[in-house]
Amino acid sequence: MGVEKKPEESKNQPLQCTCVKDGFAALPPELRPQPRKKSSLRKVTCPGCGLVYSTNRATDLCMECESKGVKI
Repeated sequence: MGVEKKPEESKNQPLQCTCVKDGFAALPPELRPQPRKKSSLRKVTCPGCGLVYSTNRATDLCMECESKGVKI
């Protein structure tokens, strides 16, 4: 006859190994990978020519329209 587990015993045991949930759990916090920072770029449409591009500048004018002297 086989050994049967009592229902109380199986409830106390984790369903998955902790390494499946967090592969870096064994590492100290300073050695764990850091979350990636969000990009400082934003997607804008140039009001002068309609060009859609990504920039981190304060103005929405593209470089071409800015060099031509286009005003918003």
